[in-house]
Amino acid sequence: MERIVAAAALAAAARAGLALYNRAALPSVAAVAARAAAPPGPVTVCIPARNERDRLPELIADLRAQRGVSDLRILILDDDSTDGTADVGAAAIDGDARFELHRGTGDPPPGWVGKQAACARLAELADARTGALVFLDADVRLAPDALVAAARALPVTGAILLSPWPRQLAESMAERLMQPLLCWSWAGTLPMPLANASTRPSTAVACGQFLVFDPEGYRTIGGHAAVAASPTEDLALARELRKSGAHTVTLPAGDLVSCRMYRGAAELDAGYTRWLWSAYGGLPGSIAVGATLAFVDVLPVLAALFGRGRVRTNGVIGYSAAVGSRVLARSMETASPPNRAEILAALAHPVAIVGYLLLTVKSHRAHRRGTASWRGRLLPTDPWSSATPSRGAPMLGTARRPR
Repeated sequence: MERIVAAAALAAAARAGLALYNRAALPSVAAVAARAAAPPGPVTVCIPARNERDRLPELIADLRAQRGVSDLRILILDDDSTDGTADVGAAAIDGDARFELHRGTGDPPPGWVGKQAACARLAELADARTGALVFLDADVRLAPDALVAAARALPVTGAILLSPWPRQLAESMAERLMQPLLCWSWAGTLPMPLANASTRPSTAVACGQFLVFDPEGYRTIGGHAAVAASPTEDLALARELRKSGAHTVTLPAGDLVSCRMYRGAAELDAGYTRWLWSAYGGLPGSIAVGATLAFVDVLPVLAALFGRGRVRTNGVIGYSAAVGSRVLARSMETASPPNRAEILAALAHPVAIVGYLLLTVKSHRAHRRGTASWRGRLLPTDPWSSATPSRGAPMLGTARRPR
């Protein structure tokens, strides 16, 4: 047992070292944008919105406050909302000529996830050929210089896709426990400067809350039609681009971008349940990752609590390293020292891992039963089908400008 716990502690320490390396070596979006030699070209922003009445007006206000982009076009698709999203969106736009509000009707075509269908429709409407094509989730919040920084950084990176990683906001206990795992999952497992320089699909990282594409590169792979059924369209798009030989880059956005992805335990439960089953390529991958997490993140704390002698010492070292890796990842994500709430959540890291494993089991069960859903729509059960959806499928409805 002593050797087993020592091995777990060593693995946790190595992961903390990798998180420290990323914290020191990975530049922010703003730092990369500062190296740009020219002002940004045209920027087209696409926002799919389904039942986002409470979130969309705040994003619209942020977009209206953007500065530094002289040629800005913003397209919003109300994806068959039932809560009056389009009406509050039109009121928030208040006649701003840079905005277009479009309405979609009905469910997505067979084989499509609703978000991908909406994004594909928006890309058709955008028809952007130069500059930057941006996809934003409605729950994202932007500092006034967020778009100009992202648009300036894209050509500097030489990538087709830049994913500015938003600061994940967390207010409830469940959010504070779980949401930091998103950044931690790659900050402690990949040397990001090397991963960003690679075209290996297995080292791709992306966050669908904020994606910035070179428009031609986006269309080269077929856009969102290439990942129509994927529960994790962001990673799928990045991997498709890398398969084509293109580069994708993920950088922390720091204080430029934030997002409260889920509000409370129930929404977080539903959100993770819809996609965790696919996170590692299916059940065998989930079992392998789950066993690794249990070994590196849960075993040391059990040894620290119940072991004796060197077993307990190694357990304390492993637990401390796991907490340290999480604190470092969170610090990189927020571009600031961790606050008291973040430190307390990090100390409960093993609890978060157990919760993550339980959600993974629940997600696989929902997928197997065909009950996985999001925002009132069942999700496709075969996201890796070889069938390619029709390129004309995303036509969701007619368009109108707000009056």
